[in-house]
Amino acid sequence: MRLVRSILARKRTLFVCNECGGDAAGWSGKCPHCGAWNTMVEEVIAKLPGKPLSHGLISLPVPLTEITEVSGERLVTGIGELDRVLGGGVLRGSVNLIGGEPGIGKSTLMLQLSSELARRGEKVLYATGEESPEQVAGRARRINSLQDNIIILAATDLDTVLNNLVNSDCTIVIIDSIQTLYSADLSSAPGSVSQVRHCTAELIRVCKARRISAFIVGHVTKTGSLAGPKVLEHLVDSVIYFEGEGDRLYRLLRAAKNRFGSTNELGVFEMTKEGLKSISEVSSYFLRRDDACRAGTVITAVMEGTRPFLVEVQALTSTTRYGYPQRSVNGMDSRRLPMLLAVLEKRCGMDLGNQDVYVNVAGGASLTDPGADLGVCLAVASSRLEKPVREGITVSSEIGLGGELRPVTHFDLRLREVLCLGFTGLAGAAEDASNAGRGAEGFSNLIDSIGSLLSSRKEKGGDWL
Repeated sequence: MRLVRSILARKRTLFVCNECGGDAAGWSGKCPHCGAWNTMVEEVIAKLPGKPLSHGLISLPVPLTEITEVSGERLVTGIGELDRVLGGGVLRGSVNLIGGEPGIGKSTLMLQLSSELARRGEKVLYATGEESPEQVAGRARRINSLQDNIIILAATDLDTVLNNLVNSDCTIVIIDSIQTLYSADLSSAPGSVSQVRHCTAELIRVCKARRISAFIVGHVTKTGSLAGPKVLEHLVDSVIYFEGEGDRLYRLLRAAKNRFGSTNELGVFEMTKEGLKSISEVSSYFLRRDDACRAGTVITAVMEGTRPFLVEVQALTSTTRYGYPQRSVNGMDSRRLPMLLAVLEKRCGMDLGNQDVYVNVAGGASLTDPGADLGVCLAVASSRLEKPVREGITVSSEIGLGGELRPVTHFDLRLREVLCLGFTGLAGAAEDASNAGRGAEGFSNLIDSIGSLLSSRKEKGGDWL
């Protein structure tokens, strides 16, 4: 009886937030730490026998000036788009978190990565908790990724994975996925906040000590963020999102965090029956030439990190049938569109108060570059006036509230991409055009650019109101 009371006394219940990892003694609809709604989950916390506070050698403080410089070794994976996003390859000893929706191709990407690294002499431990070894081997045969240096371990116990990792000479470890991994040190269920956080911390401890590069696959929530507490993103070296639509063949790879490279790079893949294929010509994916001369369509040059590419910005205006005009945007910040429409009305005298305005970035691209402002304004004006943009012209410029065209970064790289793809020129701010040379066309304000870049040919009725 005394033993039962002792065990019950050691257990207590906490409510933990799935978003931030904060805990509270009682349940509430709103997390008291991060303010997220409906994220508090009940977990049983058991006090297990304590462990020593230190393991191995004790670290001593060292003056900063006495620390020698160590250049990290990068492993080129052979997957060009992944190397671009990671900053030139996988850094030896780094821990990388890969997130994406179910069925998007995370396991396929990890298996192809294992195959490419194995071809380069690395030994890979592939720990799978969601699929059987036969399923993994079947996918490897389908995508031609069979290699002797890939070891498949079907396990969900953390100690089993760590023991195999320590006792082998593997230099790469892949965990698919972290939500299936559990530790016997905790009483909570696999996939809970405490289990995910503890398992990740133990993996990082072992990988950093032995300079083993790790890739941890994680699921995403319904909001698109990685499942589990945000503290995981602070523990790992890079956080990479694998995005795409279920009905599209293309997948996008973005880095939300990267301690060893830029977070602005974009990787593009095509899903084929032989696996994921890197797309080096990104503009060919986002661009369709047959729509370029249609009213409401503008080809815009944008930057993602150091890579320029062209996207097709589409706009449609129609007379509103409701009390308030509709404003809908897909592929860019929805708060940016009302500001650009206000500039068109105030600075250019274009009446859009009785018009529904719809803006779409074709191909599923998501734009954060302010250089797309001119493309959006020009597409809306083209649709409103029913005048297409001059043939062969692309645009790239930021729009100020005064209607002025402002310079953008790397205008020369954008112009080079435009000319390489067979377009005649790139229109933007006068300051950018004056320094770019042949093929650049500059304007000082938005109203001048609309008057010059729109064709005199009208597809159907409508005047500048």
